[in-house]
Amino acid sequence: MSVPFSSIAEHIKLDLLSKTHALDNANKRKEISRTFISDTVTVPTEEMYAYGSLATLGDDVYFEPSTAALEAHVAQITGKEAGLFISSGTASNQIALRTHLKQPPYSILCDHRAHIHKYEAGGAAFHSGAAVIPVVPANKHHLTLQDVKDNIIISSDVHFAPTEVVALENTLNGTIIPQEEVIAISDYVHSLGLKMHMDGARIWHVAAETSTPFKELCDPFDSVSLCFSKGLGAPVGSCLVGTKAFITQARRFRKLFGGGMRQTGMLAACAAYALSNNFPKLPAVHGLARKLEVGLEEIGANILSRAETCMIFYDPSPLGITYDEIGDRGSALSEPLFLGGSRLVVHIQTSEAAVDDFLNIVRQLSEEKRAAGWVRPQNHVNGDVKDVYVRRVPKAKEI
Repeated sequence: MSVPFSSIAEHIKLDLLSKTHALDNANKRKEISRTFISDTVTVPTEEMYAYGSLATLGDDVYFEPSTAALEAHVAQITGKEAGLFISSGTASNQIALRTHLKQPPYSILCDHRAHIHKYEAGGAAFHSGAAVIPVVPANKHHLTLQDVKDNIIISSDVHFAPTEVVALENTLNGTIIPQEEVIAISDYVHSLGLKMHMDGARIWHVAAETSTPFKELCDPFDSVSLCFSKGLGAPVGSCLVGTKAFITQARRFRKLFGGGMRQTGMLAACAAYALSNNFPKLPAVHGLARKLEVGLEEIGANILSRAETCMIFYDPSPLGITYDEIGDRGSALSEPLFLGGSRLVVHIQTSEAAVDDFLNIVRQLSEEKRAAGWVRPQNHVNGDVKDVYVRRVPKAKEI
């Protein structure tokens, strides 16, 4: 049965913009300024969108000028030969690993908390057929050369999958790997003829905190993935950098994985805007994170992982307080706080008022507990971060 084309056209019409669209976006930006769950919640500003709208209109599977300029720039600042714009950090890491790994059996050595191991849906096994060797750092902070030597598989024993890639993450849970340790690991791994990959999703924070040039941070690695959508606040994208030959093959895998995008100029321009305008904001972000750490410690909470960059992990149980109590009190504010448990993440759109409100809640709850007779346990000492964070289960009214 045929129908008039006009009726089909009418049927598929869609208008996503509501009458309150501008107000809704303003409210969302306010909400994000009070969200401590992750830095992935950052949103483009109107200025970023305006800049993005001026980008070129090429097809990136063929050639897109703005995207090519971004790739070349990131390669240049990291001291690599070439770059590849990819839709996400997970895709960038997995494409890098697949490009390095040629013929199984093989294994990847990384920190047991690493994103490529815990939070990329088993991608190393699925995409590359690789085993992962997750290592617990002996110092409970970062992998050392000795950790790598103790766990790397270089045996010819047929029972084992030889290690082909050592992957480091910097920052990891907001903490920085000392550069001298990175260099020592790299020298050892390369002496074995093996590869080094860095998940540098938040490497921007390392450069901002340590004043270390990006080339110096990236020199020890054969490939590096850098995210634009976390600390820098761009809407989408990461850049993978390496040699020209490596990136040529990575581009093929990007297409194979379904990651070849078309008119990416606007996304690339947003990333460029973030590099120019948002990277300079990171020292202030670190300052807010340290304010959280100092405030929590003064109140009496335990600090599980300190604010080396944009994250802090804390334990309020010495105050007799639970994460749920803090979260419920935060949700009840006239301008709610959005919390995720033991992990607090500060980002370029976090407001100082939100930090003050959070600390006031913890302080008030602590005073209420003391008034009710709570006594801090004498043997309560700082512990280790056992996981990325403890997620609050929202109440029905919050879902």
